[in-house]
Amino acid sequence: MLTYIHIRDFAIITDLALELQAGMTALTGETGAGKSILLDAIGLVLGDKTDASSVRHGAEKAEVTLSVEISHTPQAQQWLAEQDLLTEDDTCILRRVVTHTGKSRAWINGSPTTLTALRELGEQLVDIHGQHEHQSLMKREMQRNLVDAYAGHEALLKQTQEAYKQWKTLHERYHALSSQSSHFQERLDLLNFQIQELSDLALATDEITQLDEELNRLGHAEQLQATATQGYLQLYETEGAVYSALSQLSQELTRQVRVDEALVAPLELISSAQIQVQEAAWLLRDYAQAVDLDPARLSTVEARIAEIRNMARKYRLEAECLPEHLTRLQAELSSLASDDYDLDTLKSKLDAAQQTYQAAAQTLTKSRMQAADQLSSGVSAAMQGLGMQGGQFHIQLNCLEDKHPQPQGMDQLEFLVSANPGQPLKALTKVASGGELSRISLAIQMMAAQKMILPALIFDEVDTGIGGSIAEVVGTQLRSLGTNRQVLCVTHLPQVASQAHHHYKVTKLKTSDSTQTGIIHLDHRARVEELARMIGGTEITLATRALATEMLERTE
Repeated sequence: MLTYIHIRDFAIITDLALELQAGMTALTGETGAGKSILLDAIGLVLGDKTDASSVRHGAEKAEVTLSVEISHTPQAQQWLAEQDLLTEDDTCILRRVVTHTGKSRAWINGSPTTLTALRELGEQLVDIHGQHEHQSLMKREMQRNLVDAYAGHEALLKQTQEAYKQWKTLHERYHALSSQSSHFQERLDLLNFQIQELSDLALATDEITQLDEELNRLGHAEQLQATATQGYLQLYETEGAVYSALSQLSQELTRQVRVDEALVAPLELISSAQIQVQEAAWLLRDYAQAVDLDPARLSTVEARIAEIRNMARKYRLEAECLPEHLTRLQAELSSLASDDYDLDTLKSKLDAAQQTYQAAAQTLTKSRMQAADQLSSGVSAAMQGLGMQGGQFHIQLNCLEDKHPQPQGMDQLEFLVSANPGQPLKALTKVASGGELSRISLAIQMMAAQKMILPALIFDEVDTGIGGSIAEVVGTQLRSLGTNRQVLCVTHLPQVASQAHHHYKVTKLKTSDSTQTGIIHLDHRARVEELARMIGGTEITLATRALATEMLERTE
């Protein structure tokens, strides 16, 4: 439940801190005192849209902090845990700041958050019923949402939505593929041809580089052989060859080393050079013998390079990129050949998805029908207590004319009402009397609230347009709701306010240059005075005080 709220520089509130209790709490005050400002502040910290106009005139920013006790709210605890925002104690602290420029920031348990997250959490904590609720009840979507909330079948609704998403994906894919079937086949034929062509080419990785190198060697084979042979002869075979000269010099130095050991170092270097010259000569000899002077091989290599180059020009690619291109084409063909591109297989999947959806939607329909019957009976009974004896309320479920699956199921809901005995049921939108519509809306809200599992319910002047004994019935119903959850009610009716477990009076404090809103917790004596004011207006008499005292005594 809501335990504490602190409001600073919001609307005409300068600074207000308020402890909130369990049970039913009434908020009363003169017209225009700002009774709904407190609820607006709660709405703000729960993620309602706002702008700079919510900031008190002359202030830099408006700030609202709300503490909520969540020990008995497992769905809120689960949400906080999923967002990694759950703390060790049972209190959740929400904070919202709006600057004079209209910018907004929000926090949950001290961590910055988005308004979307704030609204998601708020939906787990508080349900707000406004005085203009009957306007939204005119909308078919709102009627369906109310029945779904009353039924409490969130899992069924989610299952239907997931089945719809699966069906929609397959449906769009099937029709897209059907409309492109000719182009699809053309693409398959082209891919098969290109893959076969490139596979026949069988170009290996780095093959073109190796062929270019081989072509270069074959084209210069005679020159390479002659150079290698000449080098071998100069180094080793001919008269005056380098190897022979080094050999003679090595022998001479060997003899002279005995005379001067300083010649050891150059002798070692010459000996090493002699060995290297010999090895180089033998390598040149072997190379010259191995040089391929095969004209046929040269012709083959030239033909292979020409084939590869022609294929590369055809595909407008570098020759080195052809193997990678073949891999991409094979991957595309494999994808197009999968079940996702097979019309027969895709049609089977689509039919199966539609059957899955229909099964989920039918189960959802049954749950809605059961909830609709219960809600219809409950609202009809509530209407009798609200001065509409003989009135009836009925929720009609029809199958949508469009047979295609819809995310919210295949049901079309409509609220039907008969305000007086003998009158036929008519759509809620055709109820002429504003007073009747207000009372019907109140009956619906009160019955729906009984099924709500949220810890806090807020009613903002939902009793507008009623009075007398009917108002007392409304007060009794709200007090009953407050026995197992928190109820905050802004009211102008003493019959409702007298039923509250706690009573706050909202006051407007005016000075020559400012207007502020304050709130006072009323004790028994103060409650008598406030109820007397609500009964009798500006002039409070002994009779109004006596009546106010009697009202309180009946509830205590």
